[in-house]
Amino acid sequence: MKLSVVIVNYNVRFFLEQCLHSVQKAAGKIQTEIIVVDNHSVDGSCRMVREKFPGVILIENRNNTGFSHACNQGIRHSSGEYVLLLNPDTVVGEHTLEKCIGYLDQYPDAGALGVRMVDGKGRYLPESKRALPTPSVAFFKLSGLTRLFPKSKTLGKYYLGHLNEFETTDIEVLTGAFMMIRKTVLDKVGLLDEDYFMYGEDIDLSYRILQSGYRVIYFPETSIIHYKGESTKKSSIQYVILFYRAMLIFAEKHLTSPHARLLSFLIKGAIYCRAGLSILRRFFMRILFPAMDALLILAGFLILTPLWEKIRFPEGGSYPDGFYLFLVPGMIMIWLISLLLAGGYDPPVRLSRIAAGWLAGTVTILIIYALLPEHFRFSRMLILAGSGWTLGTLLIFRLGMHWMPWTQFRLAGDRKKRILVAGSEEEARRVYELINLSGTSCELAGVASPPGGSSDASDLAADLEEMIRVHQACEVIFCARDIPAGLIIHCMNRLNRFPVEYKIAPPESASVIGSRSIHTPGELFLLHFNTITQASSRRNKRLLDMTLSVLLLVCFPITFFLFRKPLRLLRNIFLVLLGKCSWVGFYPLHNTEDQSLPDIRPGILYTLPPDTEQKEVIERGNLVYAKDYSPATDIKIIWKARKHLDR
Repeated sequence: MKLSVVIVNYNVRFFLEQCLHSVQKAAGKIQTEIIVVDNHSVDGSCRMVREKFPGVILIENRNNTGFSHACNQGIRHSSGEYVLLLNPDTVVGEHTLEKCIGYLDQYPDAGALGVRMVDGKGRYLPESKRALPTPSVAFFKLSGLTRLFPKSKTLGKYYLGHLNEFETTDIEVLTGAFMMIRKTVLDKVGLLDEDYFMYGEDIDLSYRILQSGYRVIYFPETSIIHYKGESTKKSSIQYVILFYRAMLIFAEKHLTSPHARLLSFLIKGAIYCRAGLSILRRFFMRILFPAMDALLILAGFLILTPLWEKIRFPEGGSYPDGFYLFLVPGMIMIWLISLLLAGGYDPPVRLSRIAAGWLAGTVTILIIYALLPEHFRFSRMLILAGSGWTLGTLLIFRLGMHWMPWTQFRLAGDRKKRILVAGSEEEARRVYELINLSGTSCELAGVASPPGGSSDASDLAADLEEMIRVHQACEVIFCARDIPAGLIIHCMNRLNRFPVEYKIAPPESASVIGSRSIHTPGELFLLHFNTITQASSRRNKRLLDMTLSVLLLVCFPITFFLFRKPLRLLRNIFLVLLGKCSWVGFYPLHNTEDQSLPDIRPGILYTLPPDTEQKEVIERGNLVYAKDYSPATDIKIIWKARKHLDR
């Protein structure tokens, strides 16, 4: 066996599927075995591998054993002359494996090799080549000087920014996303150190290879796509702790005592600083909009109330203190909660969500006001005036923030996304239908056919470049069935100066993969999920269920005449109030043996239209709903299917 490819997977099914397609194409005539070690994924990854890639060796762990341990499992099962440690969130060019093996065959003193990596937008990833984290290198990295002076031989040494990204050279550290190693070298230096749960194991292994007298090579004559950090959000506290703790383990194991103590001090300080800054930034960003909204609404009541008091009490007088102590704060809280549930604080900002949240809050306030004792009903007119003020200031504030430099406050465009599909007409139609089925608003601007025969690969890039200019497209989707991975990478490198997104549609798959987080059910970009199993998600879902049920119950004398089966609606209301059902639940499947979904209440409505028949689409819809839940999703589903609440 010439090559063993070891891939560790954890809940990245759709990236893994694309990765395996690319590896199989790249293997070509090379005698290759592919080993997938799954760390107890719950997204159907193992079933997908068994069904679509029967020739792949699959090792299923019953729990998440960590990256290093799983890699070692795969290495122990391997029989190749070379072992390639490969991340599942990568796409390998069709000539990548052949070129890498050719180099290692030619230079027997090369112990390990890595390649040039680009992200999902075709941008070079500097971690393709790195230096050992000595105290000085680590200090420049932790202090941010490396980012400020990336090309400096001293300050930017962590990423070796002074070296040409297109020149083959000896380096010190490879990334675990793509690391091809001689099996004899592994036999000599040992396997990955399992003290590293995640991150740092590639630094440790690279160091031991160098210490054994072998060279570590950066080989940019071929490139791969690496959807950087798909399984861990880089700004999260968990990432900060895991990453810097890995550097701490390395320092304690391999550096001399004085250097180890110095680096340990730097790293511990960095952990506290970065974690603290991350908490403050997250807290500030989360409360900024609600706090500003609350202040604007309060300002409105402080302005409107004295004006109305002059009209309401012409002979002098004012509202009691209870108006400001209870009624105004209560109304503000109801509006803020309604905005939150309507998705008014989710980026990108949509004025329709703001209006929906405001309307729901206003209706709730009026209903509660009508049920209050007489001595608490201060002024219905002030509520209506304050409601109008609230809507106006909320919309004006969002419009003003749209022109600020922070992208998370930008308004979402109502215009359909114009997309280009690179592939055959048949595959382009399949991809476009898939996107439409997902509910994504887009327009197919054109199809770029792949070059045939010995045509220059630049032809496709040139065609796409011209089509982007002519059609003002904002997105390019490559059909992996028709476009080789190497050609996709070539096009991304050439077109990365355009402000467009790039995605890849694996063959015979219900996913379209790119470089951002999940926003709509038909797209898969960054696998960081707000799962429905989280306590906050369950709480928000239950709160939404209870709120809607109470509103429907209070309005039942009216809704009785709006639904064909009002008694069935009444039954559904009480089922939700009693916790027996939820207004939205998973689409039911007859065969749920392999459907690894969390246990939630059955739904009155489903995540997909009731006439959906394709099993793969149903599974995909349920999975995305479970992994990227938000109350706004439920509100959208309920609104679209509002006529069926009585079923």
